[in-house]
Amino acid sequence: MEIIGLLEKALDIRAFYHRILASNIANVETPGYKEKDIDFRKELDSLMGGPANIEVKVKDAIDGGMASVDGNTVSMEDQIVKMTENTLMFNSLVQMINKKFSMIRYAINEGRK
Repeated sequence: MEIIGLLEKALDIRAFYHRILASNIANVETPGYKEKDIDFRKELDSLMGGPANIEVKVKDAIDGGMASVDGNTVSMEDQIVKMTENTLMFNSLVQMINKKFSMIRYAINEGRK
C-alpha cells in the first residue's frame, strides 16, 4: 500500500475516534452511559487488509476503578487526555501528508527545469 493511502486511512480512524471521544464527553453525566473506545493499531491493521468497519468497544468500568453510582463509566479527565493525544496524532498525520505532497511538488517542479 502506498504511504499516502496509509496516511489517509490513519486520518480516517483518528477522525472517527475524535467523534467517539466527543460522544463520551457529551454523555459524561448521562446515567448508565458506557464509555466507548477503539484500538487504533488494530483498526489500522484491519483497514490495511481491506475495507472493514471500525469496532467500537464499550467499557463496563472506568480504567482502574468502577462505574459511578448511576452506572456511567466515563471519566472526563481520561477523555480529555485521550482527545488531546488523538488531536496531536491527527495533526502529525496531516503534517506527514503535507510533507509528502511537498516532496512530490518539488520532484515535479525540478523535472521541468
